[in-house]
Amino acid sequence: MNVIIANEQQNQLSNLDIDVIKNTTGQYDVLEVIEMFKNFFYNKMILDVTALNDYKEFKTYEKLIHGLEADKIIFLLPEGSNLCTSTFLAQLISIGIYNFTTNLNGVVYLLKKPNSFKDVENILKMASIQSSDETGAVNTSLNPKDKKSNGKTILGIKNISDSAGASTFTYMLLKELSLTFGKENVCAIEINKNDFLLFNDKAMISIKENEINNILDKYSKANIILVDLNDSKDVSFCNDIIYLIEPSTVKLNRLVKKNKDIFSKLSNKKIILNQSLLLNNDVHDFENEAGIKVFYNMPPLDERKRNAIIRDFLTKLGIIDSTEKSNSTKIFGLFRR
Repeated sequence: MNVIIANEQQNQLSNLDIDVIKNTTGQYDVLEVIEMFKNFFYNKMILDVTALNDYKEFKTYEKLIHGLEADKIIFLLPEGSNLCTSTFLAQLISIGIYNFTTNLNGVVYLLKKPNSFKDVENILKMASIQSSDETGAVNTSLNPKDKKSNGKTILGIKNISDSAGASTFTYMLLKELSLTFGKENVCAIEINKNDFLLFNDKAMISIKENEINNILDKYSKANIILVDLNDSKDVSFCNDIIYLIEPSTVKLNRLVKKNKDIFSKLSNKKIILNQSLLLNNDVHDFENEAGIKVFYNMPPLDERKRNAIIRDFLTKLGIIDSTEKSNSTKIFGLFRR
């Protein structure tokens, strides 16, 4: 049985369909909450953090987990608040609090599959990047003005499983980068195909493999160039390459049947599970079975909209910086299921 402590998010929690042994509403000092539940048996506590006095202060959570078990509590945070930032969440993670969300879907998900440290460690990396920006320390993310391959960042994108979505994925990356750095600073190239014509975007160019050097010279003023490699044999002009796999059963089996050693060849490569419906635990199972590390688990997206998770991916890749304004959307993307 579970317990619920609610306050400002009571209306949201009233729609939660779970077995509840105790339900309390109001605002309490953290020591009151500890006293109420330290000798009370329950499976999970769903805690609307606004029910705590000083819920915006990190010390409140330190006191709470000294009296109650952190892994038995699911923290419901107010969406869009200062709590939903990588900086604050990194503090929670540092004291063993891994289960937090901003919505009921996240609560239900965490009741079934609580987070481990591995599920939230990327938030620590985001906080580290932001901290470096603020302190002036060396930043691992790239600015388009950084000198790399004659002033350009050239990212190769390659399908590994059949039709893993490289063309559309490139288009979504192009849109986000254009909004960040300006259309004049970004372009996309596809080699040996004409799929880009379907997007009706002048910044997307289709060429033959033997034209690549001339095209790179032509677009020398572009700071970031995305290249859908397709079957191109020469990839030496790329600064970095990402490899897309669509992890459906049919496509994975077809991939292995075609090349049984494919995953060993992908060792140490940046693997993106694209159009993926896998949850965190499923990704871990996939990594163990395939013997590879997944760089990013990308769900199916609507290419007509701006997707915050694309910005998160580009941040992790090191091409753009994270911004405090969009941290909430990025961080909780995994829990919107």
